[in-house]
Amino acid sequence: MASTGLQLLGLLLAVLGGVLGTLVCAAPLWRISAFVGGELVIAQVQWEGLWMNCLSQTTGHIQCKTYDSTLALPASAQAARTMTVLSLLLCVGALALAVVGAKCTHCLGDGNHGAKARLAKLAGVLFSVAGLLFLLPVCWTAYAIIRDFYNPDVAAPYKRELGPALYLGWGASLLLLVGGGLLYVGSSPPGAGVRPAFGRPGKDGPQSEMAEGKPQEKAYV
Repeated sequence: MASTGLQLLGLLLAVLGGVLGTLVCAAPLWRISAFVGGELVIAQVQWEGLWMNCLSQTTGHIQCKTYDSTLALPASAQAARTMTVLSLLLCVGALALAVVGAKCTHCLGDGNHGAKARLAKLAGVLFSVAGLLFLLPVCWTAYAIIRDFYNPDVAAPYKRELGPALYLGWGASLLLLVGGGLLYVGSSPPGAGVRPAFGRPGKDGPQSEMAEGKPQEKAYV
């Protein structure tokens, strides 16, 4: 029962991480305009994401526009798109495997415990890989923002700050990594933890019978 609870907890955390990662991928809040020139009046704030950029004004009006061309984006942005989408696709595949291989489901019948355990462990590995894939573009984007922010050669209007989507991305990656690990640990097949005891053989063992047979043969001689 403990391993089943651990498996369900890992699956729940991984699914939560996948849902949060989907929101982060779609949110245009990866980069936010930085005001470092001593401006006291901020008329508009620019938001940038993987798929669109938005312009927020002090009046509350927000105008968003998708990028005109994918090929015109920097190589880092294209790589971030690819890794985040691949991470979410891995989450979908891992969820399907986890549902089939979960101990509380009967998709493969009640007798295929070994096959169900292998599927659930594979799902845990896929969730962990998805977490790593999602973590890479988030960390790289944060590094690029901080690097340009402290670079004196970058003009003030082009400097950006860390958006809230990056913090949520770190949380989503952590949930996927922890959930995948718990799912893998809690997916051991029944009886996997039982190990043969090594020690003095009992009286019913073959070695004990041989040992007992030798003195009997000597007694007849």
